Amino acid sequence: MLRQRNFWIVIVLIIEVFGAKLYTVEAKPHRILLDTDIDTDDFFALLYLLKLNRSEFELEAITISTNAWTDAGHAVNQLYDILYMMGRDDIAVGVGGEGGILEDGTILPNVGGYLPIIEQGMTTAGGCRYRQAIPVGLGGRLDINTNYGIRKAFLPQGSRKYSPLQQPTAQQVMIEKISAGPITVFVTGTHTNFAIFLMNNPDLKKNVEHIYVMGGGVRSKNPTGCCPKNASTSCQPRQCGDPGNLFTNYNSNPYAEFNIFGDPFAAYQVFHSGIPVTLVPLDATNTIPITEEFFKAFEQNQGTYEAEYCFQSLKMARDTWFDDQFYTSYFMWDSFTSGVAVSVMRNSHKNNGENEFSEMEYMNITVVTSNKPYGISDGSNPIFDSLKVPKFKLKKGGVHSGHVQTGLRDPFCFVENGKGKCKDGYTEEVTGPDAVRVLVATMAKANQDVGSKLDREFFISFLDVLNRPEHTGRFNLMTEFPYYRKVLYKPNFKNKKLGKPVVFDMDMSAGDFLALFYLLKVPVEVLNLKAILVSPTGWANAATIDIIYDLLHMMGRDDVPVGLGDVFAMNQSDKVFPPVGDCKYAKAIPHGSGGFLDSDTLYGLARDLPRSPRRYTAENSAKFGAPRDTDHPELRQPLALEIWTSILKTKDPGSKITVLTNGPLTSLAKIITETKTASLIQNVYILGGHISRSSLDKGNVFTIPSNKYAEFNMFLDPFAAKTVLESGLNITLIPLSTQRKVSLFAETLERLQLTRRTPEVQFVKRLLFRLYTLRQTHHRYRHMDTFLGELLGAIFLAGDHPNLKPTLQEMPIKVIAEGVESTDGQILIDKKQGKFVKILKNVDPMAYYDLFADRLGDKKQSAVLGSYDEQKIMWNTPPNQT
Repeated sequence: MLRQRNFWIVIVLIIEVFGAKLYTVEAKPHRILLDTDIDTDDFFALLYLLKLNRSEFELEAITISTNAWTDAGHAVNQLYDILYMMGRDDIAVGVGGEGGILEDGTILPNVGGYLPIIEQGMTTAGGCRYRQAIPVGLGGRLDINTNYGIRKAFLPQGSRKYSPLQQPTAQQVMIEKISAGPITVFVTGTHTNFAIFLMNNPDLKKNVEHIYVMGGGVRSKNPTGCCPKNASTSCQPRQCGDPGNLFTNYNSNPYAEFNIFGDPFAAYQVFHSGIPVTLVPLDATNTIPITEEFFKAFEQNQGTYEAEYCFQSLKMARDTWFDDQFYTSYFMWDSFTSGVAVSVMRNSHKNNGENEFSEMEYMNITVVTSNKPYGISDGSNPIFDSLKVPKFKLKKGGVHSGHVQTGLRDPFCFVENGKGKCKDGYTEEVTGPDAVRVLVATMAKANQDVGSKLDREFFISFLDVLNRPEHTGRFNLMTEFPYYRKVLYKPNFKNKKLGKPVVFDMDMSAGDFLALFYLLKVPVEVLNLKAILVSPTGWANAATIDIIYDLLHMMGRDDVPVGLGDVFAMNQSDKVFPPVGDCKYAKAIPHGSGGFLDSDTLYGLARDLPRSPRRYTAENSAKFGAPRDTDHPELRQPLALEIWTSILKTKDPGSKITVLTNGPLTSLAKIITETKTASLIQNVYILGGHISRSSLDKGNVFTIPSNKYAEFNMFLDPFAAKTVLESGLNITLIPLSTQRKVSLFAETLERLQLTRRTPEVQFVKRLLFRLYTLRQTHHRYRHMDTFLGELLGAIFLAGDHPNLKPTLQEMPIKVIAEGVESTDGQILIDKKQGKFVKILKNVDPMAYYDLFADRLGDKKQSAVLGSYDEQKIMWNTPPNQT
């Protein structure tokens, strides 16, 4: 008995010793990759994840969904700033890519995800079949790209930034992180990036342990757009009770949710990948709206920089909401998903996805990618139409072979006096071989504390996690520097006789910024820059207006007003819901390299400019038609027509305005048609158009092969161009053929190298050298010389004609604007119907290069603050020592 007893004592001791040893071995953290579109609720989710215990959850990488609510250049730099604030520059960030998909469905490396998979060809230019459901301007991509103007006012700026051909792509980051071992993937935007990864890397699926998705609606009934109980009989319900939430598109598709609708075919690939999926759809998120009680509690709980940033963003979303139903219409979409996901992972030992925050249920679902009847060929489905063998070796007559919704007002989708019938993007509950068993969140759990005013359990977690002192943000823009201060530089011209008043209308291409530098250097006694109008219908998205403010700040011209023009070309905004619209012409601009991505970041150099206190903000006023005043309506971004009207009121009696346009003529056409002030315009200089002399004399719209003779500024808004050219204004056209004569990088850089080294010369040299190098390095940048020619209008306007030796000729011309892609924007010489305009035929190229370099090298009207680095030195120095 004694020996037996001793034996058991030894066993117990061994268990205790080794058990304790085993107990102290720390489990490896859950590795996470987040694929997100950096919408407001997306960075709520991101910051929630960043605050978690890293020994338990390790966010290793973020890839950006580029075909949803944000644009790549703005999204990636906001993400870098958030990570810098949070001290997490170690997290890999991937965005974009220049790969394509061949006609046979072969997916090349590094597809950028700018377009839905069924639309992806060999470039990043393309249409907006699904994305046109997202508003472009106010309340849409403009506000999300800038985070309502809060981003630049709050977030600090680190050293990480987008740089052309140096930025890791989404596919590179996914391959690197998923190859490294078991990982969990969160998808809170469209599914394009991750679907492409799965389709191209089937051998790596085994490393993806689980996929958590925010999106779709299975059994959901939309609570928004319903008539109140006491409403009058005239109240017409909108998307009330619909499974989906496409508030811009419910008349044609009441079934889809934005994230899935952005690329239904991609979502189908993700759900049918064989990897376990947990879905947090509208079914659950509709049960956790931002209540007034939660909003007030959040307002009282801003103990960290990340909590402040989130609350300020949420407040601006509320204050600019389009109606008075914010508290029943804005939900915790992605943040709730992150909470449910980590709770499920933390409780993985429990059955059926049991977690703290949501009721769960297994359902059999699929993602609808086309509409019955299947097997038709009606021109709507690029996977099947006109192809003997369907792309991706898909089955003829299968679930992908029906009609694919072509746009917001697709006639196929409408049912007379009824709800729309298109189901593209619907996460539908089904049976049979196409069904996938998915764990679905069905309802947010109530707060266990029944006495709390916060009625959902996740509300408590969200506020607690965001306000924890661990893993907290280090500083914001204001607190990073001991002597941070806002300074506006406004020159005093009281004792100067100012020159001709000029308004510069630009679309924010690289060449336009070069031209703006030049205009600011021309002596004010010769040229008085009264205002800048922005036409975001060209080479950059509307949020890029912030670069204009920064450049003006650098040059000490914070006095120059900037007006934002229409975000759609003429006849392109939707007649039913104008904040959305088509991209018939804008689709010609590449989304990736050499296109929007580079324009929106000024080829990676915008963040080198000093940061202006002025910026775009979503602040608004009932005076200008907003539902209500925000906190600071005086900071509202003026519109182009408002700026135009204001400068006419302040101009000298008898004087007239000279206008230089360097982009599409959208804003000028609107001035002509809506203000009746054309008689107050002295001259108009239009940089654009191409007058072809032979079949070999081609235009420059290289992304539309069928249109051989148009120039971009005319093509991007041909109806506006027609309006302006037929207006009877005194017009000088500076066509593409003349621009091409002064587009030599080597000559320009050589002259700049010899001139004085002002801050503006230094910046312009870096920009031009970057464009020149990129043009030599990668085929996506072969059109860079186009932007160099855009200087010509500014130089010619400045009046140095004796040196420039210009040759002008009057010609009767007209522009084609018929809604036909292959001919719109082309200019014809027409002696019978054309309007006479002056054409700048020729200039002296050597004089042109000399004028540009000498003007930028002039010490007069030079930069007052040379760079962001110089500004940081100022903010680190007491005011009396600067």
